[in-house]
Amino acid sequence: MPLLDPKTWQPRSLSGGEYAVTEPATGSALATVTLASADDLAPAAANARAAQADWAAAPHFVRAGVLRRAGDLFTQYADELRPWLIRESGSISGKADFELHVAAQECYEAAALASRPAGQVLPSEAPRLSYTRRVPVGVVGVIAPFNAPLILAIRSVAPALALGNAALLKPDPRTAVCGGLFLAAVFAEAGLPEGLLHVLPGGADVGEALVADPLVPVISFTGSTGAGRKVGEAAGRHLKRAHLELGGNSALIVLEDADLDAVISTAAWGSFFHQGQICMTTGRHLVHASLYDEYVARLAAKADSLAVGDPHTEQVHLGPLIDAAQLAKVHGLVEASTARGAKLVAGGSHRELFYRPTVLADVDDHTPAYAEEVFGPVAPVRPFTTLDEAAALAAASPYGLSLGIVTRDTARGLALADRIPTGIAHINDQTVNDEAVAPFGGVAATGTGARFGGDANLDAFTELRWTTVRGDVAGYPF
Repeated sequence: MPLLDPKTWQPRSLSGGEYAVTEPATGSALATVTLASADDLAPAAANARAAQADWAAAPHFVRAGVLRRAGDLFTQYADELRPWLIRESGSISGKADFELHVAAQECYEAAALASRPAGQVLPSEAPRLSYTRRVPVGVVGVIAPFNAPLILAIRSVAPALALGNAALLKPDPRTAVCGGLFLAAVFAEAGLPEGLLHVLPGGADVGEALVADPLVPVISFTGSTGAGRKVGEAAGRHLKRAHLELGGNSALIVLEDADLDAVISTAAWGSFFHQGQICMTTGRHLVHASLYDEYVARLAAKADSLAVGDPHTEQVHLGPLIDAAQLAKVHGLVEASTARGAKLVAGGSHRELFYRPTVLADVDDHTPAYAEEVFGPVAPVRPFTTLDEAAALAAASPYGLSLGIVTRDTARGLALADRIPTGIAHINDQTVNDEAVAPFGGVAATGTGARFGGDANLDAFTELRWTTVRGDVAGYPF
């Protein structure tokens, strides 16, 4: 029996109406799902809160066992789940496999959280036992985007559940299956008790209700900086914690001693992987002036050699952009950039939602595709002459997510990275990397720091409670 039985995908009690999940490559309807409305949020939160108490009290090995089984199921059902990632989100096969791998690893890493030491014994001035203990926050709200729908949902849902919480997940409706219903099906099969995970695909009204609901004290949001600001502001009004992982315009710095034979493939991957629809995408190529002309020419040749098409039916390097609105944004930024004097060296054209990998030269601070996050397969290239100039150019961005530096002198690369505000830095690699064991997040307009992965999950999804115990009742002067 398939894991995703259409008859049991989600409860029909949701009131947001039916929604046709569409394949970006063809425009065909893949499935019809039921959306949530804002009215569905409060009942789901109440149900989750009622179920959470028993789950938090369950032995740690019980919670860990569910997470381990969920990890196994992502591998067991990979052949069934992979086509959904390819067709619904426009992923090439390798990207779909990577998402499934990371999803399994996120579950395994989360399983280990359940048995982590829960606190510390503290010294005290009084004759008492004094200690801290991590306790679940209760119900975690997760708002996840379309671009890496499985990873960006599971990286919050799995640790939240492992640490004794319930979760309300609002996936983007465009990827409601692989970003939401996948998880519901997997965790149900893994034995997660009912009521602990609610999948509520819907629009901004559902997200607003999730942030406002008094039974949801923590929000985990991944999305654009504009939307993240609204979430953070709303969460602040309700005195809630909001963990925000937002946009990026990450720089790849290529020093004069770099091996261009090796770096061009790395650079192309950084900008063109998943059509550039990755928050860590290399959005700015900063190249030493001595290599600039050759770098531009070779990156353009690489871009021209890449196949763009339907990843479900063809062997391609890039699939479609997610929808027409995203296409209009990407192409608009490219056209605005050339109108301001940028040189179009490769790409800049599209067929339906299939956008050619694009290389722009002669860019400056005011080139739109250089200054802004494009979220498309566009690689602006700019020269520099000194390390000071490279550091200044890389730091001159409102974002601070990921950084790549290519050099034969790794010590010099590390020293340069220390001069640039960023949440992630890679020496001799491009900017798009992710592992379940690593903390993930950025600074400035990219969000609120490393709030995903590794030990960061403990701070994200638990509260630290101070407790004291005395043998006798304490006495006081009055």
